[in-house]
Amino acid sequence: MLLLLGPLATAAALLAFRRPAPSTCDPDNGGLVLPQGFCASLFASVPGVRHIAVAPNGDVFAAGGRRGVTALRDRKGSGHADTSVTFGSGSGTGIALGLDAIFFAPDDRVIRFAWTPGSLTPRDEGTIVVSGLPAGGHTAKTLALAKDDWIFVDHGSGSNSCQQADRAGRSPGKQPCPELPTRAGTWRYNTRRANQTPADGVHWTTGVRNGMAIAVEPSTGVLWGATHGRDQLSDWGMSAGDNAEKPAEEFGVFAQGADFGWPYCYYDPIAKKKVQAPEYGGDGIKQGDCAQKMQPVIAFPGHWAPMSLTFVPTARFGAEYAGGAFLAFHGSWNRAPLPQAGYRVVFIPFKNGRATGQYTTFATGAGGATSLRPSGVAMAPDGSALFIASDAAGKIWRVIPTTSR
Repeated sequence: MLLLLGPLATAAALLAFRRPAPSTCDPDNGGLVLPQGFCASLFASVPGVRHIAVAPNGDVFAAGGRRGVTALRDRKGSGHADTSVTFGSGSGTGIALGLDAIFFAPDDRVIRFAWTPGSLTPRDEGTIVVSGLPAGGHTAKTLALAKDDWIFVDHGSGSNSCQQADRAGRSPGKQPCPELPTRAGTWRYNTRRANQTPADGVHWTTGVRNGMAIAVEPSTGVLWGATHGRDQLSDWGMSAGDNAEKPAEEFGVFAQGADFGWPYCYYDPIAKKKVQAPEYGGDGIKQGDCAQKMQPVIAFPGHWAPMSLTFVPTARFGAEYAGGAFLAFHGSWNRAPLPQAGYRVVFIPFKNGRATGQYTTFATGAGGATSLRPSGVAMAPDGSALFIASDAAGKIWRVIPTTSR
């Protein structure tokens, strides 16, 4: 029997038809360790892959390495991409998909490619949306699209803690920090306007050392994010244990006008308060005006390095995941002599558009505690699959439920 469906029903039916069956997973989950009820396939190998975005038809667009954008398609529904094309040029991390455009962010600019959904390649050579973004230091740019008209861009700091001599032991901080007018924050730009400069954007948040993981919560339109905390508190006499655990990697609302306090403040996850940094007269106890700075909703352990954030739009991934968020942590390098940590994807439950303050580990590597270094996460728009990218491994995985949900 032939069923004639309306456009919306037809689109939904096609999406459901494209949803991979559990049999498309790899026997070893591609080297991932996942909760019961999920399996994974190694979707593609992309050297240096950073952030990723997923189109409504399941195509994956990846930024990273020196290849511009890599577009991937699984034509056979096998759980593995069998078609790959590249466009654009240069190294970059940021990628986002609009209704009719692909946005790509090399380190110093954002490019808008005209695009027809369902196509692996854009319709043009790209238009510069904004150029002259600050580079050096935390140079990678992250993108978060809001209602197709606005795009948020992370301007990472150029230094660890804005010292007179960067990363030099006991070098005092610059006050005021000259980076703050142009860096260490989030800016919002108009997606439809070409050839903007940073002066044309809205300085959305400040005091965010390196807010790589940002995304718009779809039900409220609110920007959420996580930032990399500063390093080297041991230079100021902290114990190895304190240096490993402090400061927290802060996750919370990136509200317009919010000041998270970098470089003058950091969040102590043990004392559960924001305190003054030693470069600015802090002794690990004094708060000064740091108590009035934006406080985190979740204080993750120090140096985990949050890299990418994505929201779960529907209940198809499981009712307990609906509305929540996945956050990828790249893992630490500077917790020695304590063991390095992070190296995982966590799930953060949300209720009524707000994080509950809890989290659980969702994905790690089968090769040991530091074997997975995720650089990107992205949900399929229909909520049927989670994609995880690792720049260190040069791999992208697709994770799906093993039972109908």
